[in-house]
Amino acid sequence: METLQNIIENYQHICRTTEKELQKVRQRIRNISLLRLLLFVAAVVGVSYFWGDDWRILLVCAGMPFLAFVWLVKRHNVWFHRKDFLKKKIEINQQELQAIGYDFSSFDGGEEYIDPAHLYTYDLDVFGEHSLFQSINRSSTPAGKVQLAAWLNTHLEKKEEIEQRQQAIRELAPEVTFRQTFRISGLLYKGKPADMSEIEQWASAPTQYRRHQLLRLLPGAVSAINIVCIACAFLGLLPASLAGVVFVCFVIFSFVFSKGITKMQATYGEKLQILSTYAEQILQIEQKELNSAALQEIKTILNNGKQSASHAVRRLSKLMNALDQRNNVLMSTVLNGLFFWELRQVMRIEQWKEEHAADLTQWLNAVGRMDAYCSLATFAYNHPDYVYPTISQHPFCLKAEALGHPLMDRDKCVRNGISIEKRPFFIIITGANMAGKSTYLRTVGVNYLLACIGLPVWSRQMELYPARLITSLRTSDSLTDNESYFFAELKRLKLIIDKLQAGEELFIILDEILKGTNSVDKQKGSLALIRQFVNMNTNGIIATHDLMLSSLAESFPKYIRNHCFEADITDNELTFSYRMRDGVAQNMNACFLMKKMGIAVVDD
Repeated sequence: METLQNIIENYQHICRTTEKELQKVRQRIRNISLLRLLLFVAAVVGVSYFWGDDWRILLVCAGMPFLAFVWLVKRHNVWFHRKDFLKKKIEINQQELQAIGYDFSSFDGGEEYIDPAHLYTYDLDVFGEHSLFQSINRSSTPAGKVQLAAWLNTHLEKKEEIEQRQQAIRELAPEVTFRQTFRISGLLYKGKPADMSEIEQWASAPTQYRRHQLLRLLPGAVSAINIVCIACAFLGLLPASLAGVVFVCFVIFSFVFSKGITKMQATYGEKLQILSTYAEQILQIEQKELNSAALQEIKTILNNGKQSASHAVRRLSKLMNALDQRNNVLMSTVLNGLFFWELRQVMRIEQWKEEHAADLTQWLNAVGRMDAYCSLATFAYNHPDYVYPTISQHPFCLKAEALGHPLMDRDKCVRNGISIEKRPFFIIITGANMAGKSTYLRTVGVNYLLACIGLPVWSRQMELYPARLITSLRTSDSLTDNESYFFAELKRLKLIIDKLQAGEELFIILDEILKGTNSVDKQKGSLALIRQFVNMNTNGIIATHDLMLSSLAESFPKYIRNHCFEADITDNELTFSYRMRDGVAQNMNACFLMKKMGIAVVDD
């Protein structure tokens, strides 16, 4: 089993070896550039020297350097692509080294997914700057980012599905080369989030030209007429000017279709050309041996037709690239006059759509799923000390030793456990300000979420039953809805009650119930709410400053247990162990801190 130090050294080794290869590629590019210049000079000198001599010698002197020049241009482009690939490879490995040091700034945090009304993501900082999503996200395609966000927004609740995803992540985690090659392929030609919806819109739209039988025959008819006219002119049966007039008429006639073709090209051309990126990633999936059921399902989607998905998508990309030849006015004029080339090319694209449009969305979604799996697998690989939890099928169970928050420094984080082994059961946590209650709630919630999306967790061992997670840790006022803090919290509690009444299985995490009302109301309401939760046969954790809530353990000794985080005062200094202890908190620190800050506190 690899250690964190081994992983760091592996990333560093990749950076070093890639840098050496990059230097060689740069030297080769310089050599090719110099050789191209020499060939150009040689061609000019040859033409100047042999001008006026035998035309065959002149053709050789000019043609051979020209052909070699064209070949070198293509090789030059290949090596430039290789250079870009290697530069990106160094960059992403440096990013992984930064991520291991808790710097996630290179990755997209998914701010657009922040939703204060969500069941748990807002409270657990799943999205945004320095969020869980940012620490996991390595997506290289818009589809991959959307898929990863969806998995975090809606965690799995079935044992079999979680274990299936665990198997996929286990399989991909050690495949560093595959994951990085897949990611670089996407990053080099990264599209925009809107591209996916626009490509799907194009795929679902009806064809414009091929549905008309006359238009389908027109390019062939134009080609045939031109061939006949040119042949007759060559044989002297028709004047050459007449063949020219026919050609010009066809050029003018082709303008009838140019406006619609230009509109299609402007709207979808760039989006469809980006499919070359997906074709490369699809090919990588097709060529990779995959064993887990979830990954085999992705591969099956891509190999489900007569033609492989990579070949079909690459063909569409080439058709769109070929259509760009119409941007060359001289080329498009000649081709349209002879063959109605633009119309012929557009109908080839439409024919592709008729054959493959129904599969295109599935293919792109399959790439997105693999992209999301690569993100999860990279997270698993970067955390070799994390463990895959055991998923229980008997409600309710949540047992873990030494849970730590994945976004906290591994060398400073104080880790605590949890044990809930039946339903109903609640843990009530009391403690002083800043003693660690809220951090503990988020630590439990984040690891619970990681477990329910198939990832390993920061714990020595963990077993859980995947009930639906719901939290209320950070309720806020809603100015747009003109509702108070207290009413917003009541809405969240009402949502929990409604879900329980509907028969949903929940795991609830609450921090300081009814914060927005006076202490008497708060205490009375909190006691009633917890009693209702127990009677509704659910599970959860509740943190509170109100020591009176701990008395519920006397009323429900089998279903409620008290834990606390203490603040210790030694030699007039406040210290925190951040260790969870059994029982009810004894020391509160508000008055002590106020006195330390010079705020007078009058004892009754």
